[in-house]
Amino acid sequence: MTEYFILFRDWVISLGEKHEVDPLLLGSLYLLSKLCFFSFLGWSLKNYRAKKPIMIPLLFASISFSLPYLYLVIAGRNISIWVYVFIAMMFIYGGFTIWKKLTAKPEELGI
Repeated sequence: MTEYFILFRDWVISLGEKHEVDPLLLGSLYLLSKLCFFSFLGWSLKNYRAKKPIMIPLLFASISFSLPYLYLVIAGRNISIWVYVFIAMMFIYGGFTIWKKLTAKPEELGI
């Protein structure tokens, strides 16, 4: 079992070297961004229930969600085009759904 962990570690390190991305930094950014994302979503939910503005916590949530992907786009080299397409589609879909919710009439949302 130990040799599988060593093979996996070596594979991840070789991918990091191939694409000029630090795998430890990318993994840390990913875990930290998800922790911050859910914290900011909780803050925005708390503000929503208290009838306070929610745009600042939502902005911080979106920024924290995007950090590891932005690091990959900025620092990464020789990355397949499908990774860039996937990241772009994820951001476009997220922006579209947020735009649809913001422009929907209140009776459509059930508020």
